[in-house]
Amino acid sequence: MREIVIISGKGGTGKTSLCAAFAALARNAVLCDLDVDVPDLHIVLNPKDGEGHVFMGGNKAQVREEDCIGCGQCADLCRFDAITMDGDRAHINELNCEGCGVCVTLCPQKALDFPAARCGDWYVGETRFGPFLHAVLVPGQENSGKLVTLLKREARELARSSGRELILCDGSPGIGCPVISSLSGATLAVAVVEPSLSGSHDFDRVARVCAHFRVPIGVIVNKADINPEETKQIIAYCEREGHTILGTVPFSSDITRATIEGRAITETDSELAARLAQIWEKVDALAASKAKERLQLRSFSQTSLA
Repeated sequence: MREIVIISGKGGTGKTSLCAAFAALARNAVLCDLDVDVPDLHIVLNPKDGEGHVFMGGNKAQVREEDCIGCGQCADLCRFDAITMDGDRAHINELNCEGCGVCVTLCPQKALDFPAARCGDWYVGETRFGPFLHAVLVPGQENSGKLVTLLKREARELARSSGRELILCDGSPGIGCPVISSLSGATLAVAVVEPSLSGSHDFDRVARVCAHFRVPIGVIVNKADINPEETKQIIAYCEREGHTILGTVPFSSDITRATIEGRAITETDSELAARLAQIWEKVDALAASKAKERLQLRSFSQTSLA
C-alpha cells in the first residue's frame, strides 16, 4: 500500500488545488483531508457523506455544584483564568479551560469532574473519485494531531477492506502537530512550494521535518513563473539536499475557474491539466519505488533477525 501526503511549509501554495487535481487522476485510491483545522478539499470533491462520528479529543473540568463549598482553591490554582468564583460557587469557562486537570486533582472536596470533551466530528463519504475521509474541529478546540491520527487509521482500514492500494492525503500547512501526524507512516511526502522568500524559508523547515522522520520527499514548485529566480534557487536547494523535483507548475487562472465550478483542474481540457497528468505519473512512480524500497528493507531486517 502506498500513502502519499501533500504538504507545504506555508498556506496558500496551492497544495489543496494540486491534491484535488491528483485525486481526479488517481486510480483505486482512498482520499483523505488531514487539514482538520481548516478543511477545504471537500469544496471540490463534493462528497456525499455517510454517518458522522464524534471526535472526543480531550477533557474539560466541570463543577458539581452540589458538592462545591466555594473555598476558591481551584480558582487560585488555575493558571489559565478558566475558573471564577460567584459567591460560594466556582464556575468554569470552557473556552479558557486547557484540560490540565490540576483543579480536579487538588480540589479538597473532589467536587470537579473531568469528562471527555467533544472536539469535532469526522466523516466518511463517497466522491466521484472514490471514498473520502475528512473532519472538522469545533472552533477553539485543539488536539488536531490526534484527530489526524484517527483519520489516517480509518483511511488505512478502509483501504485494506476495500482492496485499494493508494491513500492520497491533503496535509496541513506548516510544521506543527497535525503535519507530524500526517507524515507518520507515509510512503512519500509531496511538498508544494511557491517561489517566494517566505515560501522557500518555510519549505526548508518542512523538508527538515521530513528528513527527521525519514519520510522521502518530492517537490513541486507551484506558480513557478511568478519569480523565476527564486524558482531556480529552490531547484538548486533540492538538488543539493537530494530531494526529487517532480515538476514545476505555472500560475494559471484556470485553476481558480475550475474551483469555482466545483471541478479539479485535471477534469478540464486545459494545457495545465495535461502537465499535471505528467507530474502525477512521476509522483505515483516515486511513491511505488519508495514503497518497494521500504518492503525490501523490512524483509532484510526480518531476515537478519531470524
